[in-house]
Amino acid sequence: MLYLPLMNDKNELIAQFGQKTILVVGDVMVDSYQIGRVDRISPEAPVPIVLLQEIENRLGGAANVALNVNSLGGEAILCSVIGDDDNGELFKSVLTEAQLSVSGIISSKERKTTIKSRIFASGQQLLRMDDEDSHYLSQDEETVFLEQILGVLEQTDVDVILFQDYNKGVLTEYVIKKLIEYAQTNEIQTVVDPKWTNFFSYKGVTLFKPNLKEISEAMGREIEPIKEDLDLATSELQARMSCEYIFVTLSEKGLYVKGVDSFLMPTTTQAVADVSGAGDTVISVIALGMACGAEMYDIAQLSNKAAGIVCSKLGVVPILKSELEK
Repeated sequence: MLYLPLMNDKNELIAQFGQKTILVVGDVMVDSYQIGRVDRISPEAPVPIVLLQEIENRLGGAANVALNVNSLGGEAILCSVIGDDDNGELFKSVLTEAQLSVSGIISSKERKTTIKSRIFASGQQLLRMDDEDSHYLSQDEETVFLEQILGVLEQTDVDVILFQDYNKGVLTEYVIKKLIEYAQTNEIQTVVDPKWTNFFSYKGVTLFKPNLKEISEAMGREIEPIKEDLDLATSELQARMSCEYIFVTLSEKGLYVKGVDSFLMPTTTQAVADVSGAGDTVISVIALGMACGAEMYDIAQLSNKAAGIVCSKLGVVPILKSELEK
């Protein structure tokens, strides 16, 4: 099928992002970068000794998605559950520094706040340590969390509800079901960046965005990153999920979109430094583009460009509106 190129003035669409509000719901975390240098090997074991020089804490998971939405000019409202602990206070501090509201964040004594610590030296990652809970919210937590989200939805004109699932337990089947029902009743578009545990729980969303590995696992076979195989797999998935669009990220192969028709788009050429957070950037651009009523091909082109930009940077970082405009 023939598609027209992106609108003559690409910034015309980007400019509209500033008029849109995205409700981001999902698992949040702190991405901690411990940066130093290596001068010698430890006498205790064959491992490098890192002389720590700097610690940088960044927003991760759904919080990074919200940060991307804001940095692209939109307004993100973030809703999640964290632990009532020191890392939870650190998370809220980093959130506030990023000029994102903590009003949608619930602290629970039943959970711990996820923190992923990465140790870097000479621009290379040597080690990652994860400290987290991944059990589902309790029934009481679910009730409080849903009341919080529905309260936001009743008070705010939201253009898109974005589910960012990292399998850390915040997005339970019940929470997912109730929010999709609300969205359908109130004609709010929904987009999902899924993970395996609740992969098939998002029936009825507007757009579903797995990556190639996730869709292969879901279909029970290896899906090749070619249009014919993707057409077959996504047709089956689309029928099962009752969703309007399926958007598959293919890493260095680019991306694929299935609606009434389908297309495969090669990646933009960039020097890849780190793929961390690229999916967060893509889903943010998708949500804002859909909120603006843009054509899916235009959204895919912008998403592709945005992913290329963030992959050229080290660590989990948001894309800036000025970078995408340029």
